[in-house]
Amino acid sequence: MLPTTLSRPRSAAWIALLALAACKSQGPQKSQTSSPPSALEDASPLAAHAQAPADGHCSLSPRSLRHPAGARLVAIGDIHGDLAAARRALLLAGAIDDKDQWIGGALQVVQTGDLLDRGNDEEELLGLLESLETQAGAAGGALFRLNGNHELMNAMGDFRYVTRHGFEDFAQGTPPSPLTTEARARAFFPGGEYARKLAAYDMVTVVGRTVFVHGGVLARFVDGLDGANLASRCFLLGERETPPDEAIDPEGPLWTRLFSRADVPCDQLQETLDSLGVDRMVVGHTPQLGGITSACEDKVWRIDTGMASYYGGPTQVLEIEGDRVRVLE
Repeated sequence: MLPTTLSRPRSAAWIALLALAACKSQGPQKSQTSSPPSALEDASPLAAHAQAPADGHCSLSPRSLRHPAGARLVAIGDIHGDLAAARRALLLAGAIDDKDQWIGGALQVVQTGDLLDRGNDEEELLGLLESLETQAGAAGGALFRLNGNHELMNAMGDFRYVTRHGFEDFAQGTPPSPLTTEARARAFFPGGEYARKLAAYDMVTVVGRTVFVHGGVLARFVDGLDGANLASRCFLLGERETPPDEAIDPEGPLWTRLFSRADVPCDQLQETLDSLGVDRMVVGHTPQLGGITSACEDKVWRIDTGMASYYGGPTQVLEIEGDRVRVLE
């Protein structure tokens, strides 16, 4: 049986429908594009779940959106289940050695989400970052992880971008079937083992004078960021029936591509920065296959280089030291 926290919105029939749908396509096609789960055309069981009422209770406490910046900070973009890409990025950042041990000391690393989907190493990747988070804290540094849209998609049962291996990993190597799809659902649906791990992480964080987010922050979302972070964590923990509106809004922090466009509206970006009292925004989500880009006089940095093997982009990270920002490659 599924965890009791899933029993109301996710009946056995719902799980069966989801399992059959996921098994029908053994992984994603490159022509597909991610859209907010609430907008899926072919997911009526999911839509019904998204409309379930929130229960209003969560055992988690609010926490600060803001963290002080250390002397050196490095931001890493989307990894999408590619352990080798993660290691390359962390080595480039000076965070780890060739034995996956933290050597960064007081270094701060921010990973802007989308660890899941499109790759075959999700379980190992999540385990590595969990270990490094502990090691970094013990050494006086920090590893800040954010959830991206693909973490939310898995929590809401959107498995369109899961690889064959991604199903097998969470079912002890059993070939894909409705049962292995249910095994992934057990892991990532709210209240599941891996969803509870993801519930430790926010959608948006501010470190020093920089705001980090997967997609971007529009000014109209600024005042509600603390509450949205908490509500998204409560949802993943299984103590809230629905994600917050900010997590599924097409213009919300996990989904917008406004600041990754060629014609970035710099006035809107500045409005957000002024509202947050920061100097710059760092976003992932939209692959920059030629490498990290910036816009609006370096007030927004787009760090998803498509470094995962699915895309084949370059491995680059963004380094921030005080007022100096530069790309490491």
